[in-house]
Amino acid sequence: MKLIAENLSIDRGGRRVFTGLSFTLPAAHGLVVTGPNGIGKSSLLRTLAGLVPPSQGQLSLEGAEPEKTVAEHAHYFGHQSAVKPALTTLENLVFWQDFLSPALPAGFTPQAQSPSAILELLGLEHTSSLPAAYLSAGQTRRLALARLFVCPRPIWLMDEPTSALDAASEALLLQLMQAHLDNGGMIVTATHTPLTMSPCLTLQLADEEESPA
Repeated sequence: MKLIAENLSIDRGGRRVFTGLSFTLPAAHGLVVTGPNGIGKSSLLRTLAGLVPPSQGQLSLEGAEPEKTVAEHAHYFGHQSAVKPALTTLENLVFWQDFLSPALPAGFTPQAQSPSAILELLGLEHTSSLPAAYLSAGQTRRLALARLFVCPRPIWLMDEPTSALDAASEALLLQLMQAHLDNGGMIVTATHTPLTMSPCLTLQLADEEESPA
């Protein structure tokens, strides 16, 4: 399995964010996207997630499940937690498990997790019958993370994944991210926090106006 971006260009608000961006990410590897605020890191993640169409270029996934797009092989873990406040934490996960379809291409061997099991792993089992509206910011973030485990997909797109997490939750997240790579998955993340993923590549985004001709 290999994620390939070829000559991507992305526009935002009538402005060209970047152009001619290409990279290749093999299975079982992380990719940290770096660059100053506003450079297009989040836009790139949203494009990979299928939320923003590229102006030019194409995305492909070698070894993908037939008939599924790159986005259908990916989970997007962004700034918004995609949590339904009126549902309990358990009901939120059951909803996502029923709504999403898994992607299990060859070489990707995730550990199956039920909604109740992942709530326990993330220290949220005591909130299973509590409406998500009553969760703290850190608990809400962990609930959003739990969604990645009830419907396995090989590509995790993570925008500042450690945001709102305390030290213990951040350490657990890093363990889970490494386990995802060890199981043959991929992670593309934009973050200002040093991560310990291995193996890990880096993609530096530069201002379009400062890029060499």
